[in-house]
Amino acid sequence: MTPATCEVAVVGGGPAGLLAALLVAQTGAETVLLAPPPRPDARTTALLDGSVATLRAAGVWAELAPQAAPLRSLRIVDVSRRLIRAPEAIFHAAELGLDAFGWNVANAAITAVLADALRALPNARIVEAAAETCRPSEDRVEIAGADGGRVTARLAVAADGRDSLLRQAAGIGFSTRRAPQDALAFSAAHDRPHGDVSTELHSEEGPFTLVPMPGLRSSVVWGVTPAHADALTALSTEELSEAAAAASGRMLGAFVIDGRVGRFPIVIGAATRFAARRTMLVGEAGHVLPPIGAQGLNLGVRDAAAVARIVRTERAAGRDVGGEASLRAYARARAADAWSRTAATDLLNRSLLTDFLPVQAARGLGLAAIARIGPLRRFVMREGLAGGPAI
Repeated sequence: MTPATCEVAVVGGGPAGLLAALLVAQTGAETVLLAPPPRPDARTTALLDGSVATLRAAGVWAELAPQAAPLRSLRIVDVSRRLIRAPEAIFHAAELGLDAFGWNVANAAITAVLADALRALPNARIVEAAAETCRPSEDRVEIAGADGGRVTARLAVAADGRDSLLRQAAGIGFSTRRAPQDALAFSAAHDRPHGDVSTELHSEEGPFTLVPMPGLRSSVVWGVTPAHADALTALSTEELSEAAAAASGRMLGAFVIDGRVGRFPIVIGAATRFAARRTMLVGEAGHVLPPIGAQGLNLGVRDAAAVARIVRTERAAGRDVGGEASLRAYARARAADAWSRTAATDLLNRSLLTDFLPVQAARGLGLAAIARIGPLRRFVMREGLAGGPAI
């Protein structure tokens, strides 16, 4: 790679990083994305309504829509064997006047579509190399790639994951906790229609989440103890398919896993701040959530939209896109949303794992109230969908 100078350098080639680079480039800023080629990803993402609006505004949703499945209802079911169990709660998008809460799309499809859109912009460049060093200074950020090249930018966007090199270079702390769980992620065909209903089955080990895909298929995220994950990953594909069908209560009939099975630790954490030293944090560089409530990448979409909004504002005013005013604006825009979502999903995940009866009772009463009180249920649904296309 030859040395590159740009206004904004984005490091990280996952969906959040690619979207941030695309939205920033669409403001007219010279943009470089630095990331190695994407690795295989077995996961899907339930893109909530606000995220879909952002993708639509970015001009990429029309290509993703044919590959997406709508989530018209969300169901939470307590399948634990505990003394106190929460009642089933179901939420319908129609109560909010929406066709769907969101749409489930394969991560690989999101990544491919965003990368193609970014390559089509004359002021954007993709460098397929990992970042090896990052040196923020008073007036610029210098990033060296594994290919020996160097990028110099006014603003760096850290979208390089939970072990972010850029976050560490900016001196930003990250408070993290490893949950006593791993998650398996895979897609499966099944006998019965899902009816566009996304279901979270809550057990003593964590959530077993079924998210609709087009046709008679669903994506599965299965939270279990590490020892249980070891046992499950040792099974044949046929045996794991049967185990997953049993864990789901066979509500969709028999399962046939039809792709790669991914495994990842469940980690919860958030940055102590979201911008410093000409660096803004996006996606898992700023927050890592348990797989509950489809909040993870949707937070990253809002991060990306906020970066682009601030870059557009600062450029229009003739100001430095990586200056202190820009960093403060981003921190104000993202801190409360990220911290509150991280805390809420962590609390819900902890409530699944505890044997402490008062916590189980509180969780049961809370879900009962949400299920039975219409205004409260609609408030919770709106909060879950918070965020929109303001870019």
